[in-house]
Amino acid sequence: MSLDSATVRRIASLARIRLEDDELSRMQAEINGILGWIEQLQAVDTEGVEPMAGGSPVGQAQARLRPDAVTDGDRAEKVLANAPDRMGAWFGVPKVVE
Repeated sequence: MSLDSATVRRIASLARIRLEDDELSRMQAEINGILGWIEQLQAVDTEGVEPMAGGSPVGQAQARLRPDAVTDGDRAEKVLANAPDRMGAWFGVPKVVE
């Protein structure tokens, strides 16, 4: 599949990307290259291969999970020790008014 310049302009417009005339041919070549890779992937025989939910062959049920517990509470003094400005137990920031 090969895209013409009008289609590339339409894609750029839909993506809210401004393309100058000198960038059009480069972008057309890049998009056509990506579509070529997709065609190569579609040509791969995947018969008998089960789909995976992630990159790891270990399923979620078999993975060891850590307990969901808060372990970093009550450290306000350590966290704010290097703060350039403090306001009690909070970071002090400059007031911004536009």
